Amino acid sequence: MKPLRVLIVEDQSDLRLLVRLALEPLQPEFMELADGMAALAAVRSFKPDLLLLDVMLPGGVDGYQVCRAIKQDPLTRAIKVVMVSARGQTGDIEAGRQALADRYVVKPFSPLALLDEVRSCLSD
Repeated sequence: MKPLRVLIVEDQSDLRLLVRLALEPLQPEFMELADGMAALAAVRSFKPDLLLLDVMLPGGVDGYQVCRAIKQDPLTRAIKVVMVSARGQTGDIEAGRQALADRYVVKPFSPLALLDEVRSCLSD
């Protein structure tokens, strides 16, 4: 069976590490990026099963835009997207839903809670 491929898009390296550590029980293959433009390019080459995506990213393309582009493309729409953001207001979460994210996790998060969300998302 092929390993789970996970793309982490987060501009803070300490949070990328925390996400990676939280998901280690799944034994995934990781790719990490820090901006939205790079994420859009990497999705086609890396072909992740799961994308953990921050909302606020440098480079002019935010997480909502990345998510929407992935979910509207027939070649990438099956990728599960979990948005992970410090923006936790009702409007922010609704914006994630509007961008077609599969899940929305608010920072700070428990690593175990993130793992549970990811497992649930992957089983949908």
